[in-house]
Amino acid sequence: MAPTPTSLVFKVSRREPELITPAKPTPHEFKDLSDIDDQEGLRFQIPVIQFYRFDPSMQGKDPIKVIREALAKTLVFYYPFAGRLREGPNRKLVVECTGEGILFTEADADVTLEQFGVALQPPFPCLEDLLFDVPGSSGVLNCPLLLIQVTRLTCGGFILALRLNHTMSDAPGLLQFMRAVGEMASGEPAPSIPPVWERHVLNARQPPRVTCTHREYEEVADTRGTIIPLDDMAHKSFFFGPTELSALRRHAPAHLLNCSTFDMLTACLWKCRTIAIQPDPNEEMRMICIVNARNRFDPPLPTGYYGNAFAFSAAVATARNLSRNPLGYALELIRKAKRGVTKEYMQSVADLMVIKGRPHFTVVRSYLVSDVKHAGFKDVDFGWGKPAYGGPAKGGVGAIPGVASFYIPYKNHKGEDGIVLPICLPADAMERFDKELNKMLKERPATVDQSRSTLWLQPCKL
Repeated sequence: MAPTPTSLVFKVSRREPELITPAKPTPHEFKDLSDIDDQEGLRFQIPVIQFYRFDPSMQGKDPIKVIREALAKTLVFYYPFAGRLREGPNRKLVVECTGEGILFTEADADVTLEQFGVALQPPFPCLEDLLFDVPGSSGVLNCPLLLIQVTRLTCGGFILALRLNHTMSDAPGLLQFMRAVGEMASGEPAPSIPPVWERHVLNARQPPRVTCTHREYEEVADTRGTIIPLDDMAHKSFFFGPTELSALRRHAPAHLLNCSTFDMLTACLWKCRTIAIQPDPNEEMRMICIVNARNRFDPPLPTGYYGNAFAFSAAVATARNLSRNPLGYALELIRKAKRGVTKEYMQSVADLMVIKGRPHFTVVRSYLVSDVKHAGFKDVDFGWGKPAYGGPAKGGVGAIPGVASFYIPYKNHKGEDGIVLPICLPADAMERFDKELNKMLKERPATVDQSRSTLWLQPCKL
């Protein structure tokens, strides 16, 4: 487990929040969200945090002033972000482009970046002070769509934390906006990638028809109380560098040795977490993978599209099979679920949303993972260079807290590039997860031919 200085305590002094409006007049109009944006599982706020070091070349420049002005200029192009969400008939979400603005807080903290420690990764100390929840601002409807807090540090560095209404954008869409802010901060007259709305391309067909199997939206009764309670939750991060990833690959069958890092890590997480939470062996467990579908369309989505364009693709297996089978079993299921995401699959999801009233993805005995390794948070530059850390502020966020993790790019104190996985579990389950993961990393798997699916254990009939 990667250590973090979560005991660090410091004081944050905030000024009164303000609304940053577009620097020029923008249209007052109504813009529908797509039927992929508009689902219950995205009706929440997603937190992101960026840590920036002092840069001598920016001596005398105030990051608050630079970013505030850049935001106002960027909102001229991304003016829907300055509006408010309304809900119409059949729960359809619409952005009213009012020009009211995004919420911005200026702050100072009596702490240096160095005091956060070498392992700069979630969970972060005093996060609630670095991203203050302005009262009345966190609703999905009729509230600011973006909240941003910039906190100056005594060393000359600063922290930019933001909270996004997830119905508006996914990670690639948010990064497109953040890069545009960086470009405007550097003096560019317009973003290099013009934003494109066109949410209609991911709307349901007329008439809507579900043509694919969507196990991620199945209604599952929580008959055994297996939704994890939110009290006594532990937050920890685990680092996977070259050594750890190589150790995991030893558990893969020969024909899957070249599988992606995402697939390998997700199979490992699914198995270890299942063992840790100790469900009934016959209960079905879901691993929901966020699959970016932008490259699954032909023709592709327009360049500059910043709406949600991903699928909640679900792999399903019983707890018994996950726990007792070699890692290759989970690995095969993960890969199969991801391959199923096509243009038709995305269209079927949009249709399902309209037919079934925009349901939440299945939460009972589910866990969700999102890979932000290539999203680009670590490259967002407002003039002070690339961040020391950039990405999700914590694991476990979502419309239902505690059921999601992120894969975040990270360089450890040895200079090794790898992935940080923040995870949220009840304290006793976290101990079991840690133990199971260490066991998997240290032990050499038995020499078993895992190349044939007929070897996998089948559910017992009781």
